Amino acid sequence: MNVVEEKIKEMIEQIRPYLNMDGGDIEFIKYEDSIVYVRLLGACTHCLMQDNTINDGLLSMFQDEIPEIKSIINVPL
Repeated sequence: MNVVEEKIKEMIEQIRPYLNMDGGDIEFIKYEDSIVYVRLLGACTHCLMQDNTINDGLLSMFQDEIPEIKSIINVPL
């Protein structure tokens, strides 16, 4: 596992409690070609705001720490 993946996993662990408070969760799938692949779980699976959560929340937070990240993609079940 590379340094970027480790940092991504650390950041996911930091945000997980906030998603858990609303009945949701997040799972790291992979990091490839500057794209982070995650899976939103629980209440987040069918939430109408999941695109906003990813694009407005997670992406900007991740890019602040890891500028090489270009996108975050939710991989549905």
